Amino acid sequence: MEFKDYYKALGVAKTASADEIKKAYRKLVRKYHPDVSKEADASERMTELNEANAVLSDPEKRAAYDSLGTQPRRDSGGFRPPPNWDAGFEFSGANAGPGGGAGEYSDFFEELFGRAARAQHGTRGQRTGGFDSTPQPQRGEDHHAKIELDILDAYHGSERTITLRGAHLDDSGHVAHDERSLQVKIPKGVREGQLIRLVGQGSPGSGGAAAGNLFLEVRFAPHARWRAEGRDVYQALPLAPWEAALGASVEVKTPAGTVEVTVPAHSRAGRKLRLKGRGIPSTPPGDLYLELTIEQPSADSDSARTAYAALSKAFPTFNPRQSRTGD
Repeated sequence: MEFKDYYKALGVAKTASADEIKKAYRKLVRKYHPDVSKEADASERMTELNEANAVLSDPEKRAAYDSLGTQPRRDSGGFRPPPNWDAGFEFSGANAGPGGGAGEYSDFFEELFGRAARAQHGTRGQRTGGFDSTPQPQRGEDHHAKIELDILDAYHGSERTITLRGAHLDDSGHVAHDERSLQVKIPKGVREGQLIRLVGQGSPGSGGAAAGNLFLEVRFAPHARWRAEGRDVYQALPLAPWEAALGASVEVKTPAGTVEVTVPAHSRAGRKLRLKGRGIPSTPPGDLYLELTIEQPSADSDSARTAYAALSKAFPTFNPRQSRTGD
């Protein structure tokens, strides 16, 4: 995926004010709008301009975009944002979707803002009243943010103090950062992607109407031992070669506590052992899968080297490079 430099697309500095961004966008629209432009790439440039403007004209999206830094992480497959890069950024419902309108946007935009924008759009407050010019009470807009939890929170539940970062335009038209802390009860059995609703924590209503809600989308922090897929949880179970070959009873520390697991004889690396009902608690609960790996002892002593030599003599016909199918 290609990284999009939105400032470069609009030809503005990273310190540009909202007014400078608006002027730059309007100037370029007059040049590249397909209805009037004679430029060969007018349509592509307009899509690029609309996307850049959708982000940079929105203080919340702009603050999140700027957090990626000047040297975004890349790998051989192109740009990839760091895991859970946007955890804690708060977006308001009024800014749902790319600039509030329809359009085609890049994979880069979708990766950064697409899911949050769609979630905001689905939870935003609704206007009341028809064409009456009399101000009508209006429910406050919903807000949306991602929070990063530990997978153990899903097993036991917890109470967390979370800090959310927002943004607004100051009097000079520059992005100013907001921050607020909330005490949040994490329910037992919460899953990745689930929304936790905090009633009344969105924007204030008008005319006596209720405030909007805050929806927190759950993401699990990367863990060295466990990973979740829906309700199911996976973890590696390292074995000694003799445990895999002969079978063994081993103690395993799981998110639900330590359990005794019987490893069948003749087990191979990659085999999965299923512990039913020991995944994330729910109705029904998920399962825990132990993915077997085989760890080789180091030949770092005379006795270890002697043992390996004896093993070699015990299996004179064994060839690890021979295909199991005999090819």
